[in-house]
Amino acid sequence: MRPTRRLTATTTSLALAVAGIVLTTGPAAHAQSCSQAYLPLPDPSCQPGAYNPDVTQSTIGSTICVSGWTATVRPSTSYTNALKVKQIAEYGYDDTSTSDYEEDHYVPLELGGAPKSEKNLWPEPRYGDETAGGKDSVENKLKKAVCNGTVSLADAREAIASDWTTALSDLGLS
Repeated sequence: MRPTRRLTATTTSLALAVAGIVLTTGPAAHAQSCSQAYLPLPDPSCQPGAYNPDVTQSTIGSTICVSGWTATVRPSTSYTNALKVKQIAEYGYDDTSTSDYEEDHYVPLELGGAPKSEKNLWPEPRYGDETAGGKDSVENKLKKAVCNGTVSLADAREAIASDWTTALSDLGLS
């Protein structure tokens, strides 16, 4: 009987030790891997941006320039909320309240950004000098310029992906 008890005790100890290792290394799997140093832009190694292949200069009349089109490709909030939680951890934000972030498309849907790509979605802070709300205004102005032929789709995408805070002035639209 003693050998069985020893084996059980050893097995239990080993199981607890393994569980302890899992519990202490589990959060490390979500350790910061994206830098906040680029704010108000995302870390380009984490979110370089991505395009919807259905949106090209020749298809803008049937995609982004159609009123309500973005609603047809926008991912569900259940998808974006789960991704937001994961990415808040990846960015190592001290504030982990999801309501303080917008899971934003780096290349906006209004310019044919990829709707569900993790390379194009990131938790953009709603606080600070350059916020998610400010970027929304830039996105709308760029879409209008693309749809009225003032700016090409490629130029608008390049400007917003380079730095949304200067995109309008870079294109002579501000």
